[in-house]
Amino acid sequence: MDQNLATDRTQLTPFTNTFERYLQDKGKGRGGDGGNYRRNAARELERFAEWAAGDRGGDDWTGIVPDDADRKPAFTDLDERVFREYARNLSGDRDLKQNTVQTYYRYISAWCGWCVNEGYLEAHYAQRASAMAPLPEDDGRKPGDQQAWTSEQRHALTRYVDERARDAVEAYTTLPEDTDPIDKQRARYAALKAARDRALVFVLAYTAVRVGELLRDPNDPRRRGVRWEDLSLDDGSMDVYRKKQQWDAASLPDPVISPLRSYRQLMDPPTERWPVFPTFDQRTLAELVQDDLADRGERPEAITERRAEYARDLLLALDEDIRPPSITTDGARSILQRLSEATEIDIDHPKHDYLAPHGGRRGMGEVLVRAFGYTVAARYLDNSEEMVRERYSHIEAGELGDVATEALEQID
Repeated sequence: MDQNLATDRTQLTPFTNTFERYLQDKGKGRGGDGGNYRRNAARELERFAEWAAGDRGGDDWTGIVPDDADRKPAFTDLDERVFREYARNLSGDRDLKQNTVQTYYRYISAWCGWCVNEGYLEAHYAQRASAMAPLPEDDGRKPGDQQAWTSEQRHALTRYVDERARDAVEAYTTLPEDTDPIDKQRARYAALKAARDRALVFVLAYTAVRVGELLRDPNDPRRRGVRWEDLSLDDGSMDVYRKKQQWDAASLPDPVISPLRSYRQLMDPPTERWPVFPTFDQRTLAELVQDDLADRGERPEAITERRAEYARDLLLALDEDIRPPSITTDGARSILQRLSEATEIDIDHPKHDYLAPHGGRRGMGEVLVRAFGYTVAARYLDNSEEMVRERYSHIEAGELGDVATEALEQID
């Protein structure tokens, strides 16, 4: 084939045709189908494609394809002026925070660099100075990653879930012997849910484990949520799949052991492969139970009768070892929203009106840095010391301020 003809065909290729291959290269898991980066990049690439086609950007924006061309946006339409205009769109037209603008532009820039390596583009137009000129200065902060639970907030939340779980467990364990079986099941279910919530809050509050390492991520098949087989309560450790893409042991400090042990005793999981934090979503569990029993050869009417014997499908799943999925990271956020509202904790944060999961990790980081310094904190947080120093630089700045104040008092 003539080289010029091949080049012309590449240039006229709709650039959206490359999105799936790029996302597979950047994705995680088998086939590159998982991972948060893939999900977030896919969303922004789709917005970029819509903008390039003229579907975003305001009434006067018609896209990057010449008016006399009847086709989709292609590689021949891309140059540094296009990326400059998109940077301007991100900076002004979408009312985004400056750090979010930087993040979104990096997704497009990374794809542009990949296209250069794959031979679709001659140059990395998105990285040219003129293209990046409209971008705001990066303030160094990551969107939504600044909340840290204070000691007062942590104590208030853990105290609330502890009292709630104790009351629910006591209500279940002290029922009269002649209590109706369904009523007893309802009490056990309420105790299980309260005990699960308590264990989850304590783990998030004291272990500093990332929520994505603890629970199921629908976008990453390797993150299926911790199971009981991953925990060693006697040793005070838990195996988690770390952010660095490998399994590692995380510490379970003393405050976490008792809630987990009590919760496990109440649940009495049929196997060690059960998730520590299973979903309690009724629709999910109903479908799971019906499908599993049908696969075992049960007829529909028999399945209906079997389910009618239980107050909740979770209890039937426990008895029949029908293993449910772990709650998701979004599910944990919903639980914490519910608990934060019930606790009526005072929360002053520009993004979150509840105690978000990452805030527990950052709050524990604050405690560790102040008590033991950056080196110990870095080991516990599974981060480099350099990153921990950067994330908690305000602590060192405050300590240096105290030193300066003391020095001034001595001199003056």
